[in-house]
Amino acid sequence: MSAYRGVDYLELDSLLSEEEILVRNNIYEFVRREIIPLIEKHYEEGTFPRNLIPKMAELGIFGITLPEKYGCANLNNVAYGLAMQELERGDSGIRSFASVQSALVMYPIYTFGSEKQKDYWLPKLARGEAVGCFGLTEPDFGSNPAGMLTKADKTKDGYLLNGAKMWITNGSIADVAIVWAKLEGNVRGFIVEKDRKGFSTVEMKGKHSLRASVTSELILDNVEIPEENLLPQTTGLKSALMCLNQARYGIAWGVTGAMIECYLSAVDYSKSRIQFDKPIAAYQMTQEKLVYMLTEITKAQLLNLQIGRLKDIGKAKHTHISMAKRNNCEKALEIAQIAREILGANGILNEYPVMRHAANLHSVKTYEGTHEMHTLIIGEDITGFPAFT
Repeated sequence: MSAYRGVDYLELDSLLSEEEILVRNNIYEFVRREIIPLIEKHYEEGTFPRNLIPKMAELGIFGITLPEKYGCANLNNVAYGLAMQELERGDSGIRSFASVQSALVMYPIYTFGSEKQKDYWLPKLARGEAVGCFGLTEPDFGSNPAGMLTKADKTKDGYLLNGAKMWITNGSIADVAIVWAKLEGNVRGFIVEKDRKGFSTVEMKGKHSLRASVTSELILDNVEIPEENLLPQTTGLKSALMCLNQARYGIAWGVTGAMIECYLSAVDYSKSRIQFDKPIAAYQMTQEKLVYMLTEITKAQLLNLQIGRLKDIGKAKHTHISMAKRNNCEKALEIAQIAREILGANGILNEYPVMRHAANLHSVKTYEGTHEMHTLIIGEDITGFPAFT
């Protein structure tokens, strides 16, 4: 196993448990061995490396915080965050796959599902035998999910679903979708298997970002599902937003991994690139950029760690997670762009991960709540005044 190489200027490893460090180091090794050698090819071809799914399952990544009775690892939220951090050092698309599987599919089934639903789906999803997706966003309703048009009508034997969902990660490779629809005006969650008549997907092509990730439209045309496919504990839009909160937490850690990878690439390059008879690392302007990057990474690490600890004792608020998602995504994109500047023309080559991370981060900053929406979420918490409309 290769030695772990990260960024730890304030000795934050001293605040981690042996188990947390072991999880991080194991996934770091997995990324070096399994993801880095193939990710550029998949990114260029716009394909998702499906062969990684059983390997990630074997590592216990899916549903990592859920109970062992469902085949999950039952680890804490810091371990989960560190896992997402290391996966995104490989690629945002790989982390997105794992994040959706865990936070947006397994979490709602575990939190809102019946015992029968949990016993059937969670072990399959944990083992990677089933892939899931999360259908909330619609073509005309992103930041305003309450406006959704997808409807569920009660029938004699169950429900009839009609509508469309857009920008759905894993959509075209998913075996099951967690679909949110209005039932008598109230938002509820439903389990929809891919082989239901009237359920179809269209993979979205032409992306310049998250190219190693499957993004799809879901179409529900008179899809009949039985009564038992309703997630019984869903009680409105709040249930869907609770799922997004889990995903946003993973994103805050994930983009920190992208920051680390871009920073290390910039440090290494600056030490080896000779201009005017000395490395560019020896020039003040380069050092200023590196110091800025290191400082922002350290701030992000501190935010993540404290929120993870709060989450583990049940004290993390959704506004805390909005702060980390908002800050870390913005700074990650900024760091990727600075790293690109340090690498100069070489920064656009696939020999280095920087340009790929920069392109991915443009999407990650926007999805699961835009920068502006998280600003307003925190703003309302500070002032008591909602400024969404």
